[in-house]
Amino acid sequence: MGTIEHTTSRSHTLPTLDLSTASADPAAFQAAILDVTHRLGFFYLVGHGIATERLDGIIDLARRFFALPDADKNEISQLKSPQFRGYSRLGGELTNGAVDWREQIDIGPERPVIDGAEGYWRLQGPNLWPSALPELRPAFEAWSTDLAAVGRELLGHWAAAFGAPPTVFDAAFDDRPATLIKVVRYPGPDSAEAADDARRQGVGAHKDSGVLTLLLVEPGTDGLQVEGPDGEWIDAPPVPGAFIVNIGELLEVATGGYLRATRHRVLAPPPGHDRISIPYFLNPGLDAQIPVLDLPADLAARSRGVELDPDNPIFNTYGENAWKSRTRAHPDVAELHHGIRAANVPSVG
Repeated sequence: MGTIEHTTSRSHTLPTLDLSTASADPAAFQAAILDVTHRLGFFYLVGHGIATERLDGIIDLARRFFALPDADKNEISQLKSPQFRGYSRLGGELTNGAVDWREQIDIGPERPVIDGAEGYWRLQGPNLWPSALPELRPAFEAWSTDLAAVGRELLGHWAAAFGAPPTVFDAAFDDRPATLIKVVRYPGPDSAEAADDARRQGVGAHKDSGVLTLLLVEPGTDGLQVEGPDGEWIDAPPVPGAFIVNIGELLEVATGGYLRATRHRVLAPPPGHDRISIPYFLNPGLDAQIPVLDLPADLAARSRGVELDPDNPIFNTYGENAWKSRTRAHPDVAELHHGIRAANVPSVG
């Protein structure tokens, strides 16, 4: 297993935006969302219209799943899914080639497999649902619908902030959007001595490959860190009733780099504790190309351009980004179902 660097972090300074104010003063909300995501790429979102009881219920449902016996969780093992859906055991996912110490479920849109599919179209298909917890499926299907509405409302405000029609992104999402939910548990190490080994990587530093992410984290559980403009890691603890929102690589493409996806990571909890988080990734259709906006001259002059990283190419078509991300993160599934053999993959046993 690899290790992660331990750089200095500071207390959270993520700004908070209130979506409920946008209808009364859209210009002010749009100016704020443009400013905070240009500077940092992350913010807390309140006023999103989803009741606190609903947030608590989703967290409780996640805890009930992870409390199931291993046999019930492994009934929906991701190794059974060519679409990279279902349950990944502890250590079953990689970031930057190093093992992430978490267990999780991956849930996408419920659609039929495409016969003879090639490339990223192999990501379309059904989910795996645990028979021991039948209420999980309807709860997370409703969750996906509701968070899609929040995310698309935010996209409309971003578009308007750049002087584009609020509907400019709609076509990319209208036909089979490839959204993704992860239901994640990060366990703390078994002892204080283990706290400094590779299991400190809850998830390694990375950028999200889609458009935007809405993250729900159980209150009182820290670990998320955001890379600031100066390279310093900023703590981003959960705020009760709020989502943590960040932009993904495709919004960077859409804005010519005026907005940039921000690297972030999760440190494992301390011994004796664990952490539940549920990110929702708003992504367009697999074959959709996100529109590239014509920026006003003053904003274009401040654009940093799309980041060029030969180890992490950003593609205009979402499916190419998703396929890159999934095959790297789950090399066991990629090899088992798609014949893709990754080099230098560490043991995840």
